[in-house]
Amino acid sequence: MPGNLYNICSNLPATPTRLERLLRDRELRKYSKCLNDCEAELPSSTQDCFSPDLESSTCWFNDEELLEPVSASRSLNDDGERLDFRASKQRLLVVANRLPVSAVRHGEDSWQLEMSVGGLVTALLGVKEFDTRWIGWAGVNVPDEIGQKALAKALDEKRCIPVFLDEEVVHQYYNGYCNNILWPLFHYIGLPQEDRLATTRSFQSQFDAYKKANQLFADVVNEHYEEGDVVWCHDYHLMFLPKCLKERNSKMKVGWFLHTPFPSSEIHRMLPSRLELLRSVLAADLVGFHTYDYARHFVSACTRILGLEGTPEGVEDQGKLTRIAAFPVGIDSERFIKALELPEVQDHMKVLKQRFAGRKVMLGVDRLDMIKGIPQKILAFEKFLEENPNWRNKVVLLQIAVPTRTDVPEYQKLTSQVHEIVGRINGRFGSLTAVPIHHLDRSLDFHELCALYAVTDVALVTSLRDGMNLVSYEYVACQESKKGVLILSEFAGAAQSLGAGAILVNPWNVTEVASSIGYALNMPADEREKRHHHNFKHVISHTAQEWAATFVSELNVTIVEAQLRTRQIPPPLPIEVAVDRYSCSNNRLLILGFNATLTEPVDTLGRKDSQINEWEPKLRPDLQEPLRKLCDDPKTTVLILSGSARNNFSDYNLWLAAENGMFLRVTTGDWMTTMPENLSMEWVDSVKNVFEYFTDRTPRSQFEVRETSLIWNYKYSDVEFGRLQARDLLQHLWTGPISNASLDVVQGRRSVEGAAIDRILGEIVHNKGMKEPIDYVLCIGHFLTKDEDIYTFFEPELPSEVPASVRPQVPTQVRTSTAGSRAALLLKQNSMSAVEQNKSYSIDGDTLHLMVTDRISFQEGSSVLDLQANDYFSCSVARKRSNSRYRLQSSDEVVTLLRELADHR
Repeated sequence: MPGNLYNICSNLPATPTRLERLLRDRELRKYSKCLNDCEAELPSSTQDCFSPDLESSTCWFNDEELLEPVSASRSLNDDGERLDFRASKQRLLVVANRLPVSAVRHGEDSWQLEMSVGGLVTALLGVKEFDTRWIGWAGVNVPDEIGQKALAKALDEKRCIPVFLDEEVVHQYYNGYCNNILWPLFHYIGLPQEDRLATTRSFQSQFDAYKKANQLFADVVNEHYEEGDVVWCHDYHLMFLPKCLKERNSKMKVGWFLHTPFPSSEIHRMLPSRLELLRSVLAADLVGFHTYDYARHFVSACTRILGLEGTPEGVEDQGKLTRIAAFPVGIDSERFIKALELPEVQDHMKVLKQRFAGRKVMLGVDRLDMIKGIPQKILAFEKFLEENPNWRNKVVLLQIAVPTRTDVPEYQKLTSQVHEIVGRINGRFGSLTAVPIHHLDRSLDFHELCALYAVTDVALVTSLRDGMNLVSYEYVACQESKKGVLILSEFAGAAQSLGAGAILVNPWNVTEVASSIGYALNMPADEREKRHHHNFKHVISHTAQEWAATFVSELNVTIVEAQLRTRQIPPPLPIEVAVDRYSCSNNRLLILGFNATLTEPVDTLGRKDSQINEWEPKLRPDLQEPLRKLCDDPKTTVLILSGSARNNFSDYNLWLAAENGMFLRVTTGDWMTTMPENLSMEWVDSVKNVFEYFTDRTPRSQFEVRETSLIWNYKYSDVEFGRLQARDLLQHLWTGPISNASLDVVQGRRSVEGAAIDRILGEIVHNKGMKEPIDYVLCIGHFLTKDEDIYTFFEPELPSEVPASVRPQVPTQVRTSTAGSRAALLLKQNSMSAVEQNKSYSIDGDTLHLMVTDRISFQEGSSVLDLQANDYFSCSVARKRSNSRYRLQSSDEVVTLLRELADHR
C-alpha cells in the first residue's frame, strides 16, 4: 500500500539543481561552438581526422527517469579508431502566424518564394543549434487542393510547413482580433472606441475565429510532431495554441514567447476574453518575454485576474507550475559585421560618405506604425534645429519608414501626418541644394541598410511602446569602426539591455529628445567609445542563437522539474478497492473534511465580489442521501472536520469537530470542548482591536470572533494589498499582543490538529462504548499542506530516511497507536515552533486564524486502532501535491465515492 512520502536516501546521488543543469548546458553549448570553430579553421587534410560533417549539439536522454543534457560529437579512441558519439540535433518546431517566406503563385501548380522581413525572422535567421521546422501561414489564400499540395512541396524545400486559412478566418482572426483588439491593447492603445456597439457585436465572432485559427495551427503541429520535439509558439496571434496542444498531448514540450509588450493587469483586464487567454497561455511549460517588466505584468495579471499564486519561478495553480522568465532577443550580429567587408556594402558606404560629406548623419529606421513615434522624432529634430541654428546646415536626418497595413485608415492618416511635418520642416530649414530630412517610404535591401548603419553618426529610436526593437542592435553591430551614438526610447524593450550605453529618452518629451540630439552630436570621442564598447559587447554576446538556445535549454530543464514535481502527485483513488475493503470491515471510521470536500465546488475564475455566499458554505444537495445512509450504518462512524463555526448537521447521526477541533459533539448531544481547562483568554481584547483596525484599513475584509479563536478574512480584498496587510498584521501580532500567549497563528482554513484527533477518537470510543477495534479508516479532505499531517496520523511507522521507491513491504498487520502518537507529537512541536521561537511565517492563503493551542495533554484515542495496511485510505481533494496516499479530482468524485460506499454497507 503506497504511503505518499518523499524523503530521499542520504546515500543516493543528489539531484542536480535547475541552475546546475542550465550552467552545464551552457558550457556544453560553448564547447560545441568551439569544436565547430576549430574545425572551420583547420586545413582540409587535418579535418579528415575528424568527421567531415562534425557537429556538436545538445540532446536529451532518459537517465534514471531524469532528462540530462549531453554533448554529442565525433572523436578518436586510443587506437585511432573513429568513435561516433554524435546524436542528431533536437528538433525544434517554430510556430508563428507567418512563415519566414512570402509566396506568389505562378500558374496552377507553381509558386515563387521570397524571404520575408521582420523581427522574428531576423532573430531566428542565425539559429543553427537545432533541426528547425517553421510552421505558419504563407500569407495567401489557397482554396484548391492542387495549389495547396504544390505550395506545401515548395515550402518543404525551405523547411517550412504551411497552415491554410480561408479568407473569412483570416479577416476575423488576423485583421480583426489580432490587429484590431490584441495588438492595440498590448501596446497600451486600448480597445477600439469609434463604434463601441459595433465592436461589442463583432468581438465574439472575431474571438471565435481566433480560437478556430489556433486550432488549425494545432492540427498541423500534431500532424508533424515527433516524440521529443520542442514546440515553440510565438506571439499574441497564438495565445490559444498551448492549450490546444496540451489537450491533445500533455507530454508535449511547449513554450510560448511574446514579442510585444505585455500590458499591466489593469489594461489586460479590459479584454472580455481575459480569463481564457491567460489560462490558455498557462498551459505552456515555459512562457517567455523580452523584459522582466513584461513578465512581471503577466504574473500580476494571473494573480489579480485569475486569483492564482505568483512565485519567483512563475505561476502555480494547484501544484502545476508554469515557469515565467525574461529572454531578451538578439540578432545574428556576425552576419552584420561580416557584411561590412562585402564589396557591394563598401560601394554603398562610399556613395553615402560622398553624398553627405561635411554633415553629421542621423538615422531612423522604423515601420510606419503608430507605436514607432516617427512624428515625435521629427518634431524633436525640428526643435533641435530651432534652438541650434549653427547645426542647420551640418546635420541631416535620414528617416526610413517601411509602409505597413496601407489599407487601414489610421495608417493612411499617419502617413499623411508624417509627410506634412517633413514637408514643413524641409521648407522651413532647407535650401536649394540641401534639405535637413530625407524621408523614404520604402524598405532597403540588406546591403544598403548595413552601409547606412555604418556611416551614421547618431541613431534615433523613439518608440512609444515597443516589444524589443532590433534596429538598435543592428546599428550597434555595424558601428565597430565609427562608434556612433544611440538615442533610445525608454519604452522600447531594448532599453533594458542597451540602456547603459545609449542615451535614454522619453519620446513624448520633445524638449528632452532635442536636448539629447545636441548632446549626442557634441559627445567627446572617448565617451562615444566607452558607450559603444558597452553596447557592442552585449550585442555580440547576446545573439539570436544564444537567445533560442537559452530558451530551449530552459524549457528542457523546466520539463525535468515538472517530472520531479509529478512524483509528488498521489495516484487516483482506486474506488473499487476502497469500497471492497470497506464492505469487508466491521468497524469503520470515515473522516471527512467539510470545505471544498462536502460543499459545492468554488469557481475561482468568477468575480470575487459576487462570492460572498462562500462565507457560509453548505452541504452539497447530492451528498445528503449517501451521507445519511452512511451515518445510519451501525458499523460506520462518520466524523466531519470543519475549520469554521459549528455547522448544523442535526439531521445526521455523525460526529462534528468544529473550530479546529476545539469543539466536538455527536449531533444528538451537546457541544463539548477538547481544549484544556483554565486557559487564559486575556489576549482576546487586544487582538480584537488589531483585527478591527486592519479590517477598517483593508476594503472588503472582515473578521469573526469565535469562542476560542479570532479570524480575519481578506479573501475578497485586492490580492496584493490583502497579502501586504496580512504581513503587516502578523508582524504586529508577533511583536505585541501574542508574544507570550499560548496561541497559534494559522494561515488559511485550518483543519484539526493531530493531538485533537487523538482526543476526538477517545471521546468517540468512550461515547459509543466501542469494544471492537477500528479496522478501516477513510480520510478525505482539501486541507492546506501544513495541515496534511492528519493523513500521516494513521500511517504505519516507517524509517523516514527510506524513499518511497525503495520502501520495504508493509507488514500485513500494523498497530498504529505508536505512529499516531508520534504524528500527534510532531504536529504539536511544529505548531508550537512558530510562536515559541518567533521565527518566519508565510502568506499562502487568504485567512488569518488566531486560535488557542493545547501544548500539554494527550489521550491515547489512537490505541483503539487495529488497521491492516490495505485498510487505510487517505485522499486529498483537488490538490495536485499532497502527503495523502491518493487523490480525488474534485468534490464530484467525493460524491461518487460516498454513493458507492453507501450502496455496499
